[in-house]
Formats: sequence, C-alpha cells, structure tokens
Amino acid sequence: MSTIVRFPPALGDWVRGHLDEGVAPAELRQALRERAIAAEAAQAIVDAFVRARLGQAPMPVDHVALPDPIAPAASADPIGAPPYRHETPRLRPGTSIATNDRVVGVAARAARPMLAVLNGVFSADECEALIALARGRLRPSTLVDPTTGLDVVSGLRASHGMFFRPAETPLIARLDRRIAEIMNLPVSHGEGLQILHYPEGAGSAPHYDFLVPSNPANQASIARSGQRVSTLVTYLNDVPAGGETVFPAAGWAVSPQRGHAVYFEYANGQGELDHASLHASGAVTQGEKWVATKWMRERPFVSA
Repeated sequence: MSTIVRFPPALGDWVRGHLDEGVAPAELRQALRERAIAAEAAQAIVDAFVRARLGQAPMPVDHVALPDPIAPAASADPIGAPPYRHETPRLRPGTSIATNDRVVGVAARAARPMLAVLNGVFSADECEALIALARGRLRPSTLVDPTTGLDVVSGLRASHGMFFRPAETPLIARLDRRIAEIMNLPVSHGEGLQILHYPEGAGSAPHYDFLVPSNPANQASIARSGQRVSTLVTYLNDVPAGGETVFPAAGWAVSPQRGHAVYFEYANGQGELDHASLHASGAVTQGEKWVATKWMRERPFVSA
C-alpha cells in the first residue's frame, strides 16, 4: 500500500534545477525537511527526480509514491530520531474534560506519541458556522520555499485554508476559550484557529507540527512565542470515505467525524521534540473534508 505525495510543478522545477546545477540530493532533502516535511516524503520527492535524471524512471510531474504510510513502526520512537522523554501529559486525565460550556468525552488515548480522540468538541451548528465563515476566505495552502523563505503554493498538502484572528467574532472567541480549556493552556498561547478544506482526492504528506529549529524563520517565531507543544484537529463534517488522520509510528488512523477531534503533544519541558508525532491526512476518497486546527505554544503567541 502507498500514499501519493503531491507537489506543485514549481517545486519539481526547483528540485530538478538544483540537481542540474550540481546540488547534492542530500542538501535538497535537508532543505525540504527544514519546513517540517517528513524525511520520508522529502526523500521520495528528491529520489524520484534523481532516478528520472538517470533514466531509471519517468520524470515526475506533480506527485510521487510514498510506500506503506500507515504501517506502524516497530517502536513508537522512529529509528535515528533524537531522544524524547515522555512527561505527564498536558491533557487532563479521565474519561471526560469539563469546559466552561461543554463536557468533552475522551474516547481513546495513546501514550507514545501522546494522543487522544475526543468526542463532542464542537456542536453541529458550530461546525456549519465555521465552514460558512471560512468558505469565502480560503486560499491554497502553502509551504516555505527552502531557498527564499517565502510562502509558495504547496501541492504536498493539496488543500485550501485560512486563519481566523484570535477572538475575531463571538463564535471564535467562545471556541478559542473552550479549546484552551481542553488543551489545558491559556488562550493567549494559541495561534489563530485555522480552517482547512480538502476536496476529494486531497490529503497531506507526512509531516510534523512542531517548528524545526534549524529553519531561520522558525527560529524567529520560537524566539517570540516558544515552540509549538500541542495540536487539536477538530473535524467539521462527516467524510464518507478516506481523510483519516494517520500516525504511522503509533499505527493509528483517526476517522473524521463531525464535531469530534484528535489531540496530540510533541514537546516536553526539556525542549525535546517527539518525532513519533509524525502524521498525515489520508486522501479523501469520497466527499470532502473540513477541519479546524489549533496549535498551542510554550508562551503567549506573538505573530510576526
């Protein structure tokens, strides 16, 4: 079984051009990894162009195959990853989490990586309202060009998205507060709520949500607000088929169901990052997928 890693032709031109200029494949793979693109995806993209230049395969246009994306690793700690010490989770224990306006059920938990499946995070009306508010503001999802540091359209994710400003509307303010209580961190630590729309056939390559410290743009963001420490992905609609949030190291695949969510952590108090938090969005094979994502920081979030 394989996952298709999609990318824009412009990214392919960038890889091919640098190979033609004699840049080592390892340097190109590292440049992609510095934007938190998983090593497996970065290697698959670069290696496909190397094989094509050697006449061993057709030249890729906009996608490559990544073998066995869902197969669990023998250990939750990926081979070669830096050590990570698992601490007491930020997420509170128990079978439910009480917020100021809602009781959220905890359907399942995993320890390594630390993740939880949560029920009833948003109501059906809240999900529909978020989609309606976001629909006219969607833009193609982007990644940072490894050479310029500028945002470019990314077929690696093949989705459209937008960000709400913190407390932009009464609805957003209410959800920001509820999410912060679920994630057990102050509201001020949260980045703006992101809405993503995946049409049929779209997904995302395996990636990390933490900020890779070697990237200069990330270094500035970390200096302002600290590292990202946790993520909450809330599904805004029922997806008939596909679209699972896949954690390869843990062997988990969370099905998207309206109002429910998956939560995960990946940074501890010693500044270590959990590479077992690698995750991807499986391709939507029927229908569409809408999600709301909240990232939490170590300190109050300050935008650039």
